[in-house]
Amino acid sequence: MSTAPESPTGSAQALRRSLSLTQIVFLGLAYMAPMAVFDTFGIVAEVSEGRVPLSYLLIFVAVAITAWAYSRMVRIYPRAGSAYTYTRESINPHVGFLVGWAATLDYLLLPMINALLSSIYMTVAFPDVPAWVWILGTILICTGVNLAGVRLAAQVNTALVIIQIVTAVAFVVLTVKNILDGANGAVFSFAPFLAAPEQFSGIASGAAILALSFLGFDAVTTMSEEARDPRRDIPRAIFLIVAAAGVFFVSVTYVMQVLFPDVTLVGDIVGASPEMAKYIGGALFQALFIGGYMVAVLGCGITQQMSAARLLYAMGRDDVLPRRPFARLNDKGVPSANLIIIGLLAATAVFLDLFQAASLINFGAFVAFTFVNLSVVATWLRFRRDRAKRNVIGWVVVPAVGAAINVMLWFSLEPSAMLIGAIWTAIGFAYLLWRTRLFRAAPPALTGPLEIEQEERARV
Repeated sequence: MSTAPESPTGSAQALRRSLSLTQIVFLGLAYMAPMAVFDTFGIVAEVSEGRVPLSYLLIFVAVAITAWAYSRMVRIYPRAGSAYTYTRESINPHVGFLVGWAATLDYLLLPMINALLSSIYMTVAFPDVPAWVWILGTILICTGVNLAGVRLAAQVNTALVIIQIVTAVAFVVLTVKNILDGANGAVFSFAPFLAAPEQFSGIASGAAILALSFLGFDAVTTMSEEARDPRRDIPRAIFLIVAAAGVFFVSVTYVMQVLFPDVTLVGDIVGASPEMAKYIGGALFQALFIGGYMVAVLGCGITQQMSAARLLYAMGRDDVLPRRPFARLNDKGVPSANLIIIGLLAATAVFLDLFQAASLINFGAFVAFTFVNLSVVATWLRFRRDRAKRNVIGWVVVPAVGAAINVMLWFSLEPSAMLIGAIWTAIGFAYLLWRTRLFRAAPPALTGPLEIEQEERARV
């Protein structure tokens, strides 16, 4: 029977292999939050000039190719750390650190934006309650469930995802009914998928923001050391999550865009979805919709904190961040100090603007997506022995296209997000220079796929 690996220090502390394929898929969906489709609809509808479904199709292509790259890499490096680990092992430890550092933006800030969204939605229903009450309440619940252990978090998330799906389906059914009844003069057409060439920059900008909606697929790779069979289950989970999310997001935003081709008609762009819920189903459905969304917030927050804590754990374990507190686990095999640190960071959500926060988070995401694709190419060049021409498409061409698309979307981000992301990366580079004594210190030895395979077999 497979057991969890020991920590590099030789202690018994290690993440525990307890997650099944179903639990991993639901964790990914919870991280992604099916109801996240409503978070940025108003903003992207304005940016893309009423072409949200088309923006989703563009980001879906980028994500699908990147998912292919992730599935390749997780079979070779079934470890916590995701893009950081893949880049570190296949390209260079220093580059891996910088990719991991950039990726911490989305992993660390997602719980922050999640708490912000809880206050935005709940303020619609309870305008007299201070926003900080919803922000802190969300953070405390998510942190508490995670501290209780990964299995409880997985079980809670399964129930929360089911509630989200039911709520979202009800929204779609009511929206379709309104369209069939001719509400707002709406009729089904291909208009949301059609655009003039001059509209492409807006559609690309919308797609760059919507990358936020797909982040759950890569987050499950951080669970590789807690999956029962990571080489089989993590790749399957990645493709199941991406396919389900792509169909769901495009379908939901299509009917929303058909009914509301001009989103400014609902008033508040940021809080457009609750207003749409009231329009299609009245005040009662709006209340149910907000309740369902808060379920999404909790499920998403639980998984976001879980993944961010594992990323910090991997970097601490590899000694690129201080081992204390980042590489320490409690008696339940949970990196509890990391969870508390992330919870404290999330509490700063009161200072965030939703549009800028979404762009800032995706800065790190696109860096990670780009380098995972490049890691596939590097792995094939450095370690693969079967470099037959038939393998070039899967190992070189496809990931190269994926990297190019992600770079294009990266440059479509909001300018202030690019600036802050660049500053964050510069801080990481300065830390790396100090940590390696201006690169004079020898970097950790690269571990190729063959050696990793031998390690895994030795643990069976």
